[in-house]
Amino acid sequence: MKAIYNNQVIAESDDTIVIEKNHYFPASSIKENYFSESNTHTKCPWKGIASYYHITVDGKESKDAAWYYPDPKHAAEEIKDYVAFWKGVEVKE
Repeated sequence: MKAIYNNQVIAESDDTIVIEKNHYFPASSIKENYFSESNTHTKCPWKGIASYYHITVDGKESKDAAWYYPDPKHAAEEIKDYVAFWKGVEVKE
């Protein structure tokens, strides 16, 4: 699977986990130079507290376009150290 933003592959992996129709990519598969920490956090009742990244490629930014669970609840522990995408990021094979 590939995550693409602004015509650039920002993550690529054969080892994604699909939860609620979202592909979660291993953190080791993201191209970190496109990612910056966000102060945004949201709460999922069964996954826990999500943290976010902004994504910037060639000057185009998508705020909070990637999220991850640094300390997921027990029910979602399989996605610890995995990152998912939205807000203009295309995920495809």
